[in-house]
Amino acid sequence: MKRWTICAAALVALTGLATACSSSAAAKDGRGATITLLTHDSFAVSKPVLAEFEKQSGITVKVLHAGDAGKMVNQAILTKGKPLGDVLFGVDNTLLTRALRAGIFDPYKPAALANVPVTYQIDNQDRAVPIDYGHVCVNYDKAWYADHHITPPTSLQDLTKPQYKDQLVVEDPSTSSTGLAFLIATVAANGDGDPKVGGWQPYWQRLRANGVKVDAGWDQAYDTDFSGSAGKGPRPLVVSYASSPPAEVLAAKPTPTVAPTGVLLDTCFRQVELAGVLKGTRHPKAARAFVDFMLSKRFQADMPLEMYVYPVVAGVPLPSVFEKFSEIPTQSLDVAPARIAQDRDRWIQEWTSTVLR
Repeated sequence: MKRWTICAAALVALTGLATACSSSAAAKDGRGATITLLTHDSFAVSKPVLAEFEKQSGITVKVLHAGDAGKMVNQAILTKGKPLGDVLFGVDNTLLTRALRAGIFDPYKPAALANVPVTYQIDNQDRAVPIDYGHVCVNYDKAWYADHHITPPTSLQDLTKPQYKDQLVVEDPSTSSTGLAFLIATVAANGDGDPKVGGWQPYWQRLRANGVKVDAGWDQAYDTDFSGSAGKGPRPLVVSYASSPPAEVLAAKPTPTVAPTGVLLDTCFRQVELAGVLKGTRHPKAARAFVDFMLSKRFQADMPLEMYVYPVVAGVPLPSVFEKFSEIPTQSLDVAPARIAQDRDRWIQEWTSTVLR
């Protein structure tokens, strides 16, 4: 994933839990303001698209990457009222209720929400606005399985079989939104009953016995431990995204005619990412203007090739590489946000005692 330079003052803010590096001198309409976008490490936007917004709005944008989505949300909660930024992007449907209960957002309803299907509008009080969606799924390295003369797995249950021992790497759900999404997918698939009888806990016990590796975040799991990435790690199975295959196609030289990685479509959880104006911002109008920009067709069309996610605004065309190489599940292992809010912390605690003990 691409990275942006963090302004020095914002870096001090992140470590010292101080205020954002935004300038307080700005016009009432937001022009002249410098705002900070607090986001996760995977956020990216093309330079021409951001420059166009800055030129048209008169607003300067600094981007502060704060680690994985889980760490980012925790930082936002710890600095509530004296935020590290003006806008937060990257809280997803697995973590949203944690942010909402902490009260870190000021409500704002962009006019462009009228172009977003209701299925993505998961906060009915308009504190967090949907920006993109994707599917967290297990990916596999096609060449590794061909070289080892092993048929790739096709389901969650296959991952516990002996022929796939020591092949899977996942992310820790306590630190990674990707890992949390996969944990919730296993809850949806296996149930949440008495662990002595069945359910997701015994499933993870079987994964643990089958040599699953746990990394803190997506970057390490995909870029270092996964054999199908540029890192050429040792493991041919990784929890990533249904949009990872087109990313690998674009990264490969020469460009392949077939994606080098595949997706286990029966393992997918739909993830929706949202943005919101942080409570306590000194530039509320500029912050709202940036949220508007994130729902503009210009930004929405830019996202697929920058962050490998899908636009939520209806009618935004996808790049041809997405149309050709991305794999979209017809169904996903979804859990209602209210249920996630009720049980998320317990699931993480039980997962930790089951897998990391």
